[in-house]
Amino acid sequence: MDARTLPRQAIRAARREAHGLARRARTEADWRRSRSARADVAVFHEFAPPPSGGGHQFLRALERELATRGLDLEENRISGSTPVCLFNSFNFDFGRLRRFARSDCRMVHRVDGPIGAYRGFDDGTDRRIAEINAELADATVFQSQYSLEKHLELGIELREPVIISNTVDPAVFHRSSLRDPVHGRRVRVIATSWSSNPRKGGDVFSWLDQHLDPDRYEMTFVGQTAQRFERIRHVGPVDSHEVAEFLRAHDIYVAASRDDPCSNALLEALACGLPAAYLDSGGHPELVGEGGLPFSSEDELPAALDRLSEDLDSYRARISIPSIASVADRYLAVLGLMPHARP
Repeated sequence: MDARTLPRQAIRAARREAHGLARRARTEADWRRSRSARADVAVFHEFAPPPSGGGHQFLRALERELATRGLDLEENRISGSTPVCLFNSFNFDFGRLRRFARSDCRMVHRVDGPIGAYRGFDDGTDRRIAEINAELADATVFQSQYSLEKHLELGIELREPVIISNTVDPAVFHRSSLRDPVHGRRVRVIATSWSSNPRKGGDVFSWLDQHLDPDRYEMTFVGQTAQRFERIRHVGPVDSHEVAEFLRAHDIYVAASRDDPCSNALLEALACGLPAAYLDSGGHPELVGEGGLPFSSEDELPAALDRLSEDLDSYRARISIPSIASVADRYLAVLGLMPHARP
């Protein structure tokens, strides 16, 4: 090893140790200050600023809905008298959650994945999720039947499972009151993705870029991707309101991600009234129902798009996604707070 490497490694290790000590000191100080406090629900999740991924979007929408019902929420702490905590997957400080957890506080773990299937490789995240679940969870929320069954297939059993789909913020993602008729113009196809993970369907979009009939269709991709397109219009990441505007300006959505347990991007498109051509993988069939058509390989996709475009109104009418109110009711039931459900 290069002698110059050793000091750099020592410096990085010292910085990590200092960072860990500072984080633990903050946790301890926050814990002490919170002992005499109370909230109705604690939420453990490290939110990223917008524009950000679907998990952040859903949890923000859920928090807003719970707040409209008069519930007091706190984030990344469990005060001394807070009765329930919802902690999300692995997106939080495990050590901090362990410090704040109490035996008399109901702990509900929201999970997705399995992460190894979703990412295409196993880095130990699913094992860490299983460990914290076994240690602290009283119940587990899976986002789809697919996710529950895939965990069981891999030998991962989590505490008291229930299935509650994600949904969208209806103030942002909703149908347009006016639709531009398709007759006399090209059909507008769109795909969106916050993540540039190749399993989000980059190969499918590259194939469409070369094979989609330019006389019949035009396509837009909104978000992050490693692909370079010749025909598909690529718009970089934008906030939720802009995503919704793009969706409402299009006709058909393509969901091409693999092993996606509950695609928020797909739910957003459905909420905006777009029938979906979806890869028959993960939780897509559960979300789309009769509001779209599946494909198993790229060469099946043009036929699916043709069928959807020939009967758009019928497929639009069959779209059905859960409301944020009904999803919040189901979370409140698992949390043990049903008196706060809406009539």
